[in-house]
Amino acid sequence: MVIGTKKFDDNRTYVMGILNVTPDSFSDGGRFVTMDKVIEHANQMAQEGASIIDVGGESTRPGYTMISAEEEISRVVPAIEAIKERLDIPVSIDTYKSAVAEAAICAGADMVNDIWGLQYDSKMAKTIKQYDVSVAITHNKDRATYSDFEKDVIEEMKALCKKAEAAGISKDKIVIDPGIGFVKSTEQNLLVMKNLEEFVKIGYPVLLGASRKSFIGNTLGLPVDDRLEGTLATTAVAVKTGTRFVRVHDVKENVRLINMLESIRNA
Repeated sequence: MVIGTKKFDDNRTYVMGILNVTPDSFSDGGRFVTMDKVIEHANQMAQEGASIIDVGGESTRPGYTMISAEEEISRVVPAIEAIKERLDIPVSIDTYKSAVAEAAICAGADMVNDIWGLQYDSKMAKTIKQYDVSVAITHNKDRATYSDFEKDVIEEMKALCKKAEAAGISKDKIVIDPGIGFVKSTEQNLLVMKNLEEFVKIGYPVLLGASRKSFIGNTLGLPVDDRLEGTLATTAVAVKTGTRFVRVHDVKENVRLINMLESIRNA
């Protein structure tokens, strides 16, 4: 698929580097709120091998406080403009609000990463279609109600994809995210990882967003800033299953892991 001007091969796993311009993100809140820090970190991630930079202006950690679209725009637009002026790299906007998505696209964003899978804002699908950008659709819902978790998650993911295509979004613009950490228990998140290949079989490029998340901390008994090895384990599963993208905080380590695993596989 193509995101922005960059072509992504079908047989590789790429790193999406996380850039949160928020004061309260669960992992790196407040670290990149000045423009100098934003530019420095974006440059660092690009040099370390990130293929996409995902800019977020509102924390979506458990129990997060929603902010207005205007405040979110004021955070993300300057960051996106600064990155696009300096780096030849696709930029994704992490938002579920169509007004934010539109402002970010006009500022240079090449992709919308919607944690609500086009369900929160009825205008989001129309905005993505209008500007003909790529979209990452995340499995998410209001309540963790499942009759058969493994089956339900796959069917619900397929339904979100059908909804996107019915709204006129081209299939080649769609990426799917299994929604690690969204309306899922630790055990259910582990089941998603165990069955990640089933998401790949749906037929769209898969984005895995597992970096430093609580299911890793709960499984290993580790705080948020000590979950690198656990994250690398999820990235290894992503490579093995043919997952196209991993969204991570620690770019260098994940890129090295992917390069090593792909070199072994392709030897």
